[in-house]
Amino acid sequence: MIEVYCDESRPETIFGDESVDQYMVIGGIWFPSSERKKIKNKIKYLKKTYNVHGEFKWNKVSPSKIEFYKELIDYFFQNKHIRFRCIVVDSSAVDLEKYHQSDGELGFYKFYYFMLYKWFDWDETYRIYLDNKQNKMSSRIPDLERILNYASFAKVSSVLSIDSKESVFVQYADLLIGAVGYVFNEYYNADYSSDAKNELIELIEEYLDHAIQPTYGSERKFNVFKIMLR
Repeated sequence: MIEVYCDESRPETIFGDESVDQYMVIGGIWFPSSERKKIKNKIKYLKKTYNVHGEFKWNKVSPSKIEFYKELIDYFFQNKHIRFRCIVVDSSAVDLEKYHQSDGELGFYKFYYFMLYKWFDWDETYRIYLDNKQNKMSSRIPDLERILNYASFAKVSSVLSIDSKESVFVQYADLLIGAVGYVFNEYYNADYSSDAKNELIELIEEYLDHAIQPTYGSERKFNVFKIMLR
C-alpha cells in the first residue's frame, strides 16, 4: 500500500481569481504505509527539537526556523522511501471554456488526475489524501477516485480529503510544492525574495545536482511534470 498526501499552490490562477502568478502547482509526497509511523515520528522529533508548534509549510519558512526546514529537506532526500511528484500548470495556457466546460473546479481536478495516475505502478494499491477544499460539487473527490481506478491498472482504495492542520504529511507536501512554485513563478533570487526560502531552494538543488525544473517521467525521487497544454 502506497499513501499519497497532496496539496496545491496558487490554485486561484486557474479559477479566474486575480493573481500575480502564472503557475499553479499540484503535488504530493508518496511513501509505503509501512513507513508512515517512522516518518511521522521523525517529523515530530524535529518539531520538538526546533520548538515548532502548529503547522509547518512553505509560507512559514523564516530565518528563525530555517534549520528546522533544512532538516526536513535533508530527511526527504536521505530517506529512500519518500518520493515527491508535482504537476506545474501554466494558467495562461488553460482554456477552461474549450476543455473544462468553463469550470475551473473541473479543470483543477483534471490536473490532479494527471499528476497522480501517470505515476502509478500497475501492481500497487494507493490511498490518496487531498487537502480539504470546499467544492461546488460534492462528487468531485468520489469522481476522481472512480476515474483513477477506471484509467489505471493500479488499485486506488480511497481518495479522501483531510485538514492540513491535522496532517504533517500534507504540510510536508506543501513545503516541497511551495519550493517548486517559488522557482516557476520567478520569486527565487528576485529582489523581493526571502533569503530563507532561497536558502532552502539552494539546498534542494544541491541534492538534485541541477535546478528545480521539469524532469523526465522516469525521475523517481523529485519529479516535476510541466504539462504541455494545447
